[in-house]
Amino acid sequence: MFLTKQLRFTLQSTSFVVVLAACVGATILYAGVNESGGEFGVFGSPGTGLPGEFGVTYDFIAESTVDTFVDTNQINFFRVTFLMERMCPLATGLGSTFNETYFSEYEDAINYITVTKGAYALIDPHNYMVRRIFYSDPSSQPNSGSIIGDTTDPSAATTEQFQEFWTELATRFVDNPNVVFGINNEPHDMATSLILQNDQAAINGIRSTGATQLILAPGNGFTGGHSWTQVTGANDDPSSEWLNQIVDPLNNTAIDIHEYLDEDFSGSHDTCTQPGPTNLAALTTWLQENNLKAIVSEFGGSNDPTCLEMVPELINYLSENDVYIGWSAWAAGPFWGTNSPCCGPEVGSLEPGQLDEEGGPNGYTTVWQAVIQPNINLSDLKRSGVSSLS
Repeated sequence: MFLTKQLRFTLQSTSFVVVLAACVGATILYAGVNESGGEFGVFGSPGTGLPGEFGVTYDFIAESTVDTFVDTNQINFFRVTFLMERMCPLATGLGSTFNETYFSEYEDAINYITVTKGAYALIDPHNYMVRRIFYSDPSSQPNSGSIIGDTTDPSAATTEQFQEFWTELATRFVDNPNVVFGINNEPHDMATSLILQNDQAAINGIRSTGATQLILAPGNGFTGGHSWTQVTGANDDPSSEWLNQIVDPLNNTAIDIHEYLDEDFSGSHDTCTQPGPTNLAALTTWLQENNLKAIVSEFGGSNDPTCLEMVPELINYLSENDVYIGWSAWAAGPFWGTNSPCCGPEVGSLEPGQLDEEGGPNGYTTVWQAVIQPNINLSDLKRSGVSSLS
């Protein structure tokens, strides 16, 4: 999701019951929200923000928010963002050398979710793969930077360095069965064959540590589900032509999908015009044909009547098709304040406990209330143990 969107909250009382749940008989194992904030503090401010100051420039979660989502809402899945430029200092570049302060802060957030609360945490390097900067300021992400693995760019991090990074990160979480590894956020505008190469390198690095947890692999075109079988970017091959070549010795890698329902699939408009079932139909067939699973790790909608109809329709579609095993909504996060992470100027964040711009109490937006089905059974959601497709 682009972080340049300046959107506003229109929020309701936190007394509303949860918004994020799986239906009776659903195939959904993971249901939850994105926790956005670890990537804050560098965008639009060249020369600033790195490494940043925890609690001032960036933050990962509010523990009270996680408590609310798990204890009251009974969800089990959090996608937690971070910046690779913070995890790997610019001076040393992408690889196995970490900023131990930043890692420790991130680890604390992951452990609170997974150990203290017993939920699952999806690790999210929020770097777009295709447009990341490792040796200069990343303030203009996702629209500039060096492509990981681009051998024609001398400033680009190599695929081998990417594998080193993932080997080190997986080593640090190898004994945490409630961690899910997300390879990278929203690759776009690069050769799809290179995305496969980088995805495979990450998988190889993760598995080399003995880690058995679930991995999510993204495709091209911002990993959009609607465009999975289509040419994207500068005539880049469809993701469907390459991503079925992924090899995981444990067969525990799923496809990472993002799907917004507005006119250009960006999540920047308050009207939903793109029905999820229609736009995911080709992807669903591809997953079935290739015996693969997927998680929709980003989606969103506004309070517009079109979204109040189409967002629940999307959730139901995922639940009714067993190739989909999870979803997470965009987005909560401790630093959104009176801004909104997606879907128009009067939508609202999913972060409980903050105030709207008039100083009133916040809560869950109407569109999330509409997701709740009359008969909710959350017993199908995984609660502990190694994340696995088996």
